[in-house]
Amino acid sequence: MNSVSDHPEGATLRVHLVPGASRTEIKGLHGDAIRVRVSAPPEDGKANQALIDLVEVTAGGRASILSGASSRSKVVLIRGVGAGDVRRSFL
Repeated sequence: MNSVSDHPEGATLRVHLVPGASRTEIKGLHGDAIRVRVSAPPEDGKANQALIDLVEVTAGGRASILSGASSRSKVVLIRGVGAGDVRRSFL
């Protein structure tokens, strides 16, 4: 399975999120997902918001979590950006 896929509204990105890291960064691949470390803690949605902010800045579209809001494995929808653009931004 690919970490980036086409979606009718843009593209989806599979993410393995590591909250509470020393810094926020894209750290490469984790199986079929992009490993993302965020410095925000995993409480009150802070880590999810940090992920959304990072994805929006990196990919240039509007991001939202499609699945996995309470899990480390997430699928993020990036509206208005094609899968090819997302691949170039994250891989």
